[in-house]
Amino acid sequence: MPPSLSSGLSLADWLARLEQIHPNSIELGLDRVSRVKATLGLAPAFPLILVGGTNGKGSTCAYLEAILGAAGYKTGLYTSPHLLRYNERVRIAGEEASDAEMVAAFERIDAARGKTTLTYFEFGTLGAMLQFIDAGVDVAILEVGLGGRLDAVNVFDADVAIVTSIDLDHMDYLGDTREKIGHEKAGIYRAARPAICADLNPPASLLDHARTIGADLRCIERDFSALREGDRWSYRSPNATLNNLLLPAMAGAYQLRNAAGALAALDALQRRLPVSEAAIRAGLAAAQVPGRFQRIARAPDVILDVAHNPEAARALAATLREQPVAGRTLAVVGMLADKDAAGVFAALAGEIDAWWVCTSDSPRARDAAALAVELQPHAHGAPISIQPDVKLALAAARSAAREGDRILAFGSFYTVAAVLNHAASQP
Repeated sequence: MPPSLSSGLSLADWLARLEQIHPNSIELGLDRVSRVKATLGLAPAFPLILVGGTNGKGSTCAYLEAILGAAGYKTGLYTSPHLLRYNERVRIAGEEASDAEMVAAFERIDAARGKTTLTYFEFGTLGAMLQFIDAGVDVAILEVGLGGRLDAVNVFDADVAIVTSIDLDHMDYLGDTREKIGHEKAGIYRAARPAICADLNPPASLLDHARTIGADLRCIERDFSALREGDRWSYRSPNATLNNLLLPAMAGAYQLRNAAGALAALDALQRRLPVSEAAIRAGLAAAQVPGRFQRIARAPDVILDVAHNPEAARALAATLREQPVAGRTLAVVGMLADKDAAGVFAALAGEIDAWWVCTSDSPRARDAAALAVELQPHAHGAPISIQPDVKLALAAARSAAREGDRILAFGSFYTVAAVLNHAASQP
């Protein structure tokens, strides 16, 4: 293979370059990435699990990685977006890929693509698969970036595909109804292969697509189930019955659906990748994802959540109610301009006692003043303060906090990342 014209670049240099190679940050479609995949000869022989959905993808991927790792398999995990480091997106055997491994993959892709332009995400997707093949993983778990049917991850055929949930998000790209979005999400299903759906009320479009292509559709509450029993839960399917499971370490009742979807996928792979009950129990207890109702400080509690669409906000509101505090809940929120802020605020109405709205550190961020206008009808009289950035908003909320209060920072990955960066910089 000829040497890359860009050899010698650092990972930071490469990431900056990838943002410039294609004129659009998002361009759905598989033609370009398929051509480069073919040139590279990427044909993974190990099982692939694709995970799509509006919410719950990251948690489901974490359960799969933790359980399969506990079972002794060498896992590859590709997720997005990242919070602090790009390396978070590619994990091999539970460890982040190194800068050198990332750069080597990007150089090979750059040399192979010729005049074909690839987006940042397309480069990353091919780069992750290159690293998984080179590392000789036993199984790869790939998180869909946006939608499913035309997402770059879908260039690879899933041995098992999971759709976690379907709700309204990314409507400029996927459509403005659950039916339209469901069709896009179902695009990761394959004929005659297991197709898992963990949405309690899947749209007809998803069911119809699975039936049309002849996928082996397995739906929660029909083909498998999760039943909470106090501080324990049970999983049921035709292939397995697991009783007296500890609740997942990640908070929220919805986590049982995510965990059940992961177990249904492992059910489907049991012949190729046998997993013991002990590994399942260990993995469920160990799985964690930063930014999902994550507590990073106490007195006052500071909780982070990346919730950025109405479905995620409804789940967040339910978790706040499940875990009440003696004092108030103070919210720091920053969101992107293309998100349904009004829908998010409506879902949290009545759960927040005071608000600090801010402008996230992203060119796509919604201005704090505009965000405050959208919040006003849903604040139910709770005070609203406008701050220029996340750091100042968090400082103001901390200053206002009294004994027994908690601070919730949410609204986007950028908001959560800014709080984590700030926390890391403190002595």
